Amino acid sequence: MKLTVVGGGSTYTPELVDGFARLRDTLPIEELVLMDPAEDRLALVGGLSRRIFARQDHPGRITTTTALDRAVDGADAVLLQLRVGGQAAREQDETWPLDCGCVGQETTGAGGLAKALRTVPVVLDIADRVRRTNPDAWIIDFTNPVGIVTRALLEAGHKAVGLCNVAIGLQRKFAALLGVEPPEVHLDHVGLNHLTWETGVRVGGPEAEDVLPGLLTDHGDTIASDLRLPRALLNNLGVIPSYYLRYYYAHDEVVRELGTQPSRAAEVAAMERELLTMYADPALDEKPELLAKRGGAYYSEAAVDLAAALLGGGGTPYQVVNTYNRGTLPFLPDDAVIEVQAAVGAKGASPLPVSPVDPLYAGLMANVTAYEHLALEAALHGGRTRVFQALLSHPLIGQYEYAEALADRLIAHNREHLAWA
Repeated sequence: MKLTVVGGGSTYTPELVDGFARLRDTLPIEELVLMDPAEDRLALVGGLSRRIFARQDHPGRITTTTALDRAVDGADAVLLQLRVGGQAAREQDETWPLDCGCVGQETTGAGGLAKALRTVPVVLDIADRVRRTNPDAWIIDFTNPVGIVTRALLEAGHKAVGLCNVAIGLQRKFAALLGVEPPEVHLDHVGLNHLTWETGVRVGGPEAEDVLPGLLTDHGDTIASDLRLPRALLNNLGVIPSYYLRYYYAHDEVVRELGTQPSRAAEVAAMERELLTMYADPALDEKPELLAKRGGAYYSEAAVDLAAALLGGGGTPYQVVNTYNRGTLPFLPDDAVIEVQAAVGAKGASPLPVSPVDPLYAGLMANVTAYEHLALEAALHGGRTRVFQALLSHPLIGQYEYAEALADRLIAHNREHLAWA
C-alpha cells in the first residue's frame, strides 16, 4: 500500500508518522511518500520520520520528493495537509480582521474566507493530478477550512472525505473523565466543520444509553474550563459545543483578547522553529513532547482509522468525518458538507441517522452553510463582489460596512495568491 502526504514538510508530520508506525497492523503501509515544495523542511521532517519508522521496526519505506506528480503516482490514498502562504499568511488572517472589530482566526470569519480563497484552487489542481495518475485513489483532506475544501473536492467529482481532530480530541477527554477506553465512547456529533455540538455521549456504541447529562453534572466545570465558556452556558444548552463555538458565543470577548496578545500564528511559528531544530538532531527518533502543543492532537489516529476503512483494511466501524449531507440534516441542502458520525468503507462515508436538531443549532448551521456556499463560489470564480457577499453572509460579520472594509483588506493581503486579483 502506498500513501502520499502532500504538505509532508509540515511539523505535524511526525505525529502522523508515529501513528502509522504504531498502528501498522490496522494500516499496512509499504511506501509512505512525503511531498513538499520546501526542500529544507522536507529533509528534516523526512529524516526524523525514517528514524521513527526504524525505532518502531516498521517495515515500510519513507521517500521524500518535491515533485507532486511523482509523489501521487500509484498512491492508494493522498492526505492533504498543506498551508498555502505558510504561517505568514496565517498571521495576516489572524490580525487584519481585528481592524474592523471582527474575530481574526484562520478558519472562521474573514480569515477563514481568505484561507479558503488561497487554498481551494491549489487543492483542486492537486486532486486533478491525482485523478490523472490514479482515479481510484482516495483523497483525505485535513487542510482547513475542511468543510469548504471537502465540498470543492466532492463537487468536482473526486473521491474525497474530510477529516478534523476536534471529535477525536473530545472523545479522548470524555473517556478520561468517564474512566473508560476511548474506543468505547461514541459521540452524537453534529454540525459543520468547526461548528459542531455533542448532543449525546454513549459508552458502548450508537445504541447505548446517553451519559451526557451525567457527564455535565459531574464534570461540567472541567469541560467548561477546557472550552473557555461559562458552566452556566453548558447547563443552559444541555449539550457540549466545540471550542470553535466560543468565536460565536463570546465574539466580543474573544476580539478583546486577540487585540492584547500575540497571534496564534506567531506562537506556532516560534514553536515550528524550535521543532525543526529538534528534528535536525540525528539522535531524535520519536516525536518530541513539544509537538503536542503544536495542535492536531490525535490526528494520526483519526487519519489511520479513516484511511484503513476507505482502503478496506479495517478501522473503527463509525467515524466522525466531513461528507455530503444527502438528507441527513433535512434543513440543509443535500450538497452541503456536514460533520457527523458515519459508517466508512471502501465506497466512502455514509452518515448515520441524526436525531432532530434544535433550532438553536440548526439556524446557525444553515447560516454558515449559506456562507460556505458563497465562499466556495468566490474561491472558484473570484471577484470582489463574491468576496463581499460571502463576508456579508457570515454570522460573525453581517454588517455591510464591515464586509466592505474586510473585502478590501482580504484582497490586499492575499493578492499574490489570487489569480483573479
